[in-house]
Amino acid sequence: MDVDRANAARIYDYFLGGAHHFEVDRKQAELILAGNPDMAHTCRANRSYLRRLVRWCTAQGIDQFLDLGSGIPTVGNVHEIAPDARVAYVDVEPVAVEYARELTAEHDRVHVVRADLTVPGEVLDAVAGHLDLSRPVAVLAVAVLHFVDDDVAAVLGHYRDAMAPGGVLAISHGSTDLDDPELAARTRAIQEGYRTSASPVFLRDRAELRRAFTGFELVEPVMRDVVDWPAPTGETPVGAYAVVGRRAA
Repeated sequence: MDVDRANAARIYDYFLGGAHHFEVDRKQAELILAGNPDMAHTCRANRSYLRRLVRWCTAQGIDQFLDLGSGIPTVGNVHEIAPDARVAYVDVEPVAVEYARELTAEHDRVHVVRADLTVPGEVLDAVAGHLDLSRPVAVLAVAVLHFVDDDVAAVLGHYRDAMAPGGVLAISHGSTDLDDPELAARTRAIQEGYRTSASPVFLRDRAELRRAFTGFELVEPVMRDVVDWPAPTGETPVGAYAVVGRRAA
């Protein structure tokens, strides 16, 4: 466990009002807040998006979820939103994994895996006994891919190839490719705030995010801020795009 450098999962927990973080994470979080005082709102907005997203998926008849970069458990986990679904949580951060296992120990429909989402083969092997990949699965990557310094389209392509038709890929991702220059500046400030942590941020433009959904049919609305998916909420935008796609036949 790396406690010498701040970690994105523990920083996120701090912003959400959790208790599973260390002094180094709190200091990094305060540095991020100095650049963008709205950061806590950004984290809460992503969490609210996750809740709406899971409910939307269940309304489509999906009852299996693969939550990549699931983070430290807090209120509104996928298995709480969709209690009848089978859920696999995947994270590489040991604190996140241990707390998730503790929280879900009595839930036989929940499986927690410590794995790196950028190694899809390892992830898919680990969840194959819990999720039926021959049936539609919702693969969720909420507020995590902007911490990945890999070719996101290539990584997600492996998950796509393992998904049955009708499955869903859903992400939220920070970006400075925005129509509002002030919001773009606040997003760059967040990126700078994470620069010295163990989880630097890599922002992507709209074209890159669309490319990551090759082989999927994009669900309207496309490239909407997370606060306004699937419909406007009236909340302040946070500079993170919500993108949802269905696996084509």
